[in-house]
Amino acid sequence: MQDNWEREVLTNLLQAGLKEQRRARRWNIFFKLLGFITFFIVLALLMGWFGNKEMESVTTGPHTAMVTMRGEISADGEANVDTVLDGLTQAFEDKNTKGVILSVDSPGGSPVLAGQLHDEMERLKAKHPGVPLYVVVGDICASGCYYAAVAADRIYADKASIVGSIGVLMDGFGFTGVMEKFGVERRLLTAGAHKGFLDPFSPQKPEEKAKAQAMLDEIHTQFIDTVKAGRGKKLATDNPDLFSGLVWSGASSIKLGLVDGLGSVDSVARDVIKAEDVVDFTPQPGYFDRFARRIGVEAAAKLASEMKLTVH
Repeated sequence: MQDNWEREVLTNLLQAGLKEQRRARRWNIFFKLLGFITFFIVLALLMGWFGNKEMESVTTGPHTAMVTMRGEISADGEANVDTVLDGLTQAFEDKNTKGVILSVDSPGGSPVLAGQLHDEMERLKAKHPGVPLYVVVGDICASGCYYAAVAADRIYADKASIVGSIGVLMDGFGFTGVMEKFGVERRLLTAGAHKGFLDPFSPQKPEEKAKAQAMLDEIHTQFIDTVKAGRGKKLATDNPDLFSGLVWSGASSIKLGLVDGLGSVDSVARDVIKAEDVVDFTPQPGYFDRFARRIGVEAAAKLASEMKLTVH
């Protein structure tokens, strides 16, 4: 009886020891795997595998450097100004670049970012006076996109491209009638007479509407001055609709002086720059960049106000 008891105790101890060894082995494997993953991520970040890869001189002879800008100009959108400027900087600094093309297809966007892009394009041109900068329009180059485009030495478009929209808008909604219909009362408390400026749930105040219009007129004047400075005597300024916010086809834009001629990326590289080999310098975001940007866009969308200001 005693032998059986001792044997059972020994068996239980051995089984417990084996279980503890298996548990320790599993944790050891887990921590080794975790350490390997951490090391791989750190190495990948240091090597730039998941980030924007810098372009080097990828050709042995003269080439045309191209950077693309697609979509609405915004801080977190596809047409990210920082990304575009990174590409333009690398394009200008490449020793084999004979000319730079900014290929655009954008309806516009933030007037601030469009202005920053315009100013940086001017700076890069001044820094690299021997390298011309051209804009080639795809489907559309309107409002803020055109604001930036006038910094180029020349602008080319397809005959069916949409160009122009030199104007500014501020859009929103007014819900006061709907609220009254459903018996909803707006309770807005402010410190400052105009802190609820253009609140969509309150009646519009004439003095606030006038203030908003004055601000739009000021930005519109800045837009017009920038276009005139960029296009100079090419503009048909006698046309009363030129700065009205209207758009024109690429063919009509030539007559108005908004663009210099018809052309594509390939034709401008071949016939204007005389460097037929086109190298794409557009930075490509890595997996982590795309994930982080997506999170940022979703967060911004949730926090966006009802009032939006865009150059149109």
